[in-house]
Amino acid sequence: MITKVNKSIIIFCVFAFGFLLSNLVRSITATLTPVLTSEFDLTAGNLGLLAGGYFIGFSIMQIPVGLLLDKIGPKKVIGCFLMIAFIGTISFALAKSFSGLFISRIFIGVGVSACMMGPLTGYRVWFAEKYQQRANSWMLMVANIGFVSSTLPVQILLPYIGWRWIFILIAILILLSIILIFLFIPNWDQKENTSIKSEKESLSQIWKNKFFISMIPLAFINYGGIQAIQTLWAGPWMLNISGYTPLQSATGLFWINITMLISYFIWGYILPKISEYGINSIKLIKLGLPISYFSLFLIIYLGNNAGAFLFTIYIMTSIVISLTQPAIALNFSKNLAGKSLTSFNVFLFSGTFFVQWGIGLVIDLCNNKGFDILSSYRISFSLFLFLCVISYTFFIYLNKNEN
Repeated sequence: MITKVNKSIIIFCVFAFGFLLSNLVRSITATLTPVLTSEFDLTAGNLGLLAGGYFIGFSIMQIPVGLLLDKIGPKKVIGCFLMIAFIGTISFALAKSFSGLFISRIFIGVGVSACMMGPLTGYRVWFAEKYQQRANSWMLMVANIGFVSSTLPVQILLPYIGWRWIFILIAILILLSIILIFLFIPNWDQKENTSIKSEKESLSQIWKNKFFISMIPLAFINYGGIQAIQTLWAGPWMLNISGYTPLQSATGLFWINITMLISYFIWGYILPKISEYGINSIKLIKLGLPISYFSLFLIIYLGNNAGAFLFTIYIMTSIVISLTQPAIALNFSKNLAGKSLTSFNVFLFSGTFFVQWGIGLVIDLCNNKGFDILSSYRISFSLFLFLCVISYTFFIYLNKNEN
């Protein structure tokens, strides 16, 4: 376990830089919606599929990444996979068709697939247990720095250098991240990662676990959907329903993510203190998620009058869902850290893809059936809200005896 504060800070910052970039490329399609829609004549379904291409690549690699992380460690896994992200980013910048964009997004998703779980696997072994939730929350704070970077800064750069050169610049930053990882991240000591040697390292052990099963619908529908809205559909709602201009929408997304950045910083700071009072992750999830459902209901109900402020409230009241990842990691031993986290991520990011794409498909279907644009968005978001409530009910039922 790493005890030196300076070394821990360096490790966190290097990991955080790579994770920031992964979230920048993940959410940038929300800001680029108007220009990509115009240049490639995209429907709502196309847009959801394009943004979701990232999550296809990300989710299909989670089990292989988990196996590799436990075996050879975050340094080699993240560093090598980011080379694929570099290639995918360059390919996206040069794409001439929707299929070219989509395939490139899949490669980007594959390339950054270890940028969150790699650090969390390292933290699970290198950092003290009481700091697991804090490290997780502050990584999510970094994610929101990536989201912020993809909004107003991208919108400001767009008229000067164009979206293709923005992706070239991102590719250069990915190369820098690879260099920093190989310079500053410790090598993996397998002996350090086998605190319970007699325990069978089996994926079935994870997937048959009752607590893990209870988290699956929350990961797939609830957590995945929140990410789908934050990184894509909040933008089109503001453009198409609230009547925002592209600059106003980008500014709205900017402030949504700034608020979340601050929220995750505070959340990470207070979580270890909350746990001292016996308030665990399960209790916080049980109490907190219904508030987020009410916030989403208000967005649907208010329609044209729901803008950046209400989306900020919705995303902020959903912050308790972030507790699911460290809760999963702490539910298993250290030698299963990588496998348990990436198994959870299979559902989280495949869910983000399907919800992200599904929202667009329902909007298109409603439009084709003669509904106006407001009704189409309302129906699509209402269906998502209903599925969230079902996933929450399943979680409550399987954890009814947990306090």
